Amino acid sequence: MNNARQIKHLYARGGFGIAMGELLQRKNWSVKKAVKKLFAVSEPIVPLNVLTENLDLQSRADLTEDQRRAFQEKRNQQERTLNKAWMQQLSTTTDQLREKMTLFWHNHFACNIGNAYYQQQLNNVQRTHALGNFKTLLLEVSQTPAMLQFLNNQQNVKAHPNENFARELMELFTLGRGHYTEEDIKESARAFTGWAFNGKTGEYGFRTGTHDNRTKTFMGQTADFCGEDIINIILQNKQTAIFISTKLYCYLVNETPNDTHIAQMADLFYSSGYEIKSLLELVFTSDWFYEPQNIGNLIKSPVELLVGLNRQFGIRYDNLDVLLQFQRTLGQVLFKPPNVAGWPGGRNWIDSSSLMYRIKIPSTILNAGVIDFTGKATPDDEAYLASQRKQQFNVINRVQAQPDWNRFLQEIPLQFPHLEIASLLLEPPLNARVTTEVNNAPDIKTLVIQLVSTPEYQLC
Repeated sequence: MNNARQIKHLYARGGFGIAMGELLQRKNWSVKKAVKKLFAVSEPIVPLNVLTENLDLQSRADLTEDQRRAFQEKRNQQERTLNKAWMQQLSTTTDQLREKMTLFWHNHFACNIGNAYYQQQLNNVQRTHALGNFKTLLLEVSQTPAMLQFLNNQQNVKAHPNENFARELMELFTLGRGHYTEEDIKESARAFTGWAFNGKTGEYGFRTGTHDNRTKTFMGQTADFCGEDIINIILQNKQTAIFISTKLYCYLVNETPNDTHIAQMADLFYSSGYEIKSLLELVFTSDWFYEPQNIGNLIKSPVELLVGLNRQFGIRYDNLDVLLQFQRTLGQVLFKPPNVAGWPGGRNWIDSSSLMYRIKIPSTILNAGVIDFTGKATPDDEAYLASQRKQQFNVINRVQAQPDWNRFLQEIPLQFPHLEIASLLLEPPLNARVTTEVNNAPDIKTLVIQLVSTPEYQLC
């Protein structure tokens, strides 16, 4: 029994890939055993706690212009610190599934407010409940200062209802567009009046004085609803289970939804009371998850690409700022989604410019950006090599990354066929072009760098 292909696929979707040595050790595991292990190692919750000070709670009324600039630099530094801390955790943690799902909820509940302390708090809520109950996750996310601020519920008061939070709650977080009315938005916005946080302490608190306690009619039901009541009614609507299942299917299985599979997911999600772990177990143990059309067909997000590379090759960076630069270049900076809808993902990750960067970055990290010519160099090649040696020095200074080649190469058995190495590194089946490159590679290191520089390596 060799389940290497299934286990590799499981870790590509339920995590950020599996190291060569681990895959070879587990290739004879059953899928059920591998899934159980994936969940078991993700049970611990390791929060990010790199930021201990909420700068926005400081008074800035009497600051000079120079002091204001210094204050803003401290805020920027906190954002960089938080970004690097999560990238580091993603790249080194054993609880891949929890982090992979935290990344999913990070985009589902997209938030960009410029307060890194609140962003860290929101991120830890998403991590804590990433594999738990969706209702609990939804409620706690909705009451974080980050989300209340981002969606303007601080301004949602009885005298002047603000509909932004209520609209996004239904459109992006639960039901999806087309499954509610404008009147539902107006009425539910009234129910969420009073949900706010204390600007001096950052603590959530319900403000009875600003809450509209008159009767509301929401989705056919009438009462003096509060925010929790609205969330309960939304979750009673099975469309919420369908909406979340569809989004997860596109994230974990295939960009093209399969109505039969999604109905199966939604049925279980709804009947379980929105238990996320049960939903994921269904996906990872279903035969259709491992069907050929669902393997190697998703484009890695920039973060998935970088984290997968870090994990596969045990890369250490002297300066983690370079990972932030890569995120900017590739279009996905953690904690900086483009808008409340998050990153669109899928084929939107790739265009001619980003594909060039995506193919170049792995070889830059693994080989300092140098192209290794074999055989006798022509005069033109000599000139090119001379320029590349200079470039290599610059790249080394800029990237300052050390892949653990010794560990990687030691994981590969002696006389292991090159085609087998390629099959384990790439998700899609090997095509004629890749096979030719593999057969012509002079050594394993060259082979590996060529493989991570292919368009096929962009897929998971």
